[in-house]
Amino acid sequence: MTAVTSDIEKAAGVLRAGGLVAFPTETVYGLGANAEDSAAVARVFQVKGRPPSHPLIVHIGGGEHLGDWTEDVPATARLLAERFWPGPLTLVLRRGRRVPLEATGGLETVALRVPAHPVALALLSAFGGGVAAPSANRFGSVSPTTASHVRAELGDAVDFVLDGGPCAVGVESTIVDATGEVPSVLRPGGVTREDLEAVLGRSLAVHSTSHVRVPGQHPSHYAPRARVVLVEPEKVVAEAEFAQELGHQVGVLLPPTFAGAPVKAHAVVAVPGSTTAYARGLYGFLRELDQRGCDLIVASLPVEEGLGLAIANRLRRAAGPRPSD
Repeated sequence: MTAVTSDIEKAAGVLRAGGLVAFPTETVYGLGANAEDSAAVARVFQVKGRPPSHPLIVHIGGGEHLGDWTEDVPATARLLAERFWPGPLTLVLRRGRRVPLEATGGLETVALRVPAHPVALALLSAFGGGVAAPSANRFGSVSPTTASHVRAELGDAVDFVLDGGPCAVGVESTIVDATGEVPSVLRPGGVTREDLEAVLGRSLAVHSTSHVRVPGQHPSHYAPRARVVLVEPEKVVAEAEFAQELGHQVGVLLPPTFAGAPVKAHAVVAVPGSTTAYARGLYGFLRELDQRGCDLIVASLPVEEGLGLAIANRLRRAAGPRPSD
């Protein structure tokens, strides 16, 4: 089922009343609140179990609203917004007075984007303001790419789930720090570094950490319940079979070069040869292996070009140290 006009109007009403709405974007489903309602924003953090120091992304209805939410808009930010919005690009800029500190994790910067999903844009238009939204899941776990993922994980903690079908991109937006003279990528995502560099006419650094706090930089993030182990592609089968012999219920993300190869493991998911298809399916694959009872997932990193950079980033975070480590 996908959203109809009555659903969108109901969701907009929930936001106006200070409630929480899960809504689709082209990347993942977001857990949204009125960005100007500090109490509603605080509830987002509570429902997710998210540390209040981790800023949220404020979703707006169009690039023409950019100046309403920032202190100033550098030429580089305007150029990127004109080229990539609506789309999976988030710009970090200096916070305008309209944005409460609760939404920025106490920072004087704000993360902004215009989603490229017709349901999200219709919601933003009907609501008439900004919607602060992280992914609609528990903090640190696998992001949701369908409405059913949201319902399974958050249940009644969300006041309304707006169903817009499965997400087309499947990994979160690219985050670019546009506060200074030299922009940099703080999180790779749905807009590739190569596309950004082509527009800007310069190379861009990609930071695993930065002085600007942004979503997705926690050491363990996007993680399934099962442990994730990363090895070289040619070692995936041997590592999986060894772990299975040791008594693990092993799930395998089998690289395209080994498609069809027999693997002695509990569950095997064949990775698509296209990075676009892999990105779209990644979180669903991880959820599937959890649901099939795997306690260990063996995977390898794709070539870190194009969307492969974002996929590799998500897999590294998924394999990161857990709080109990």
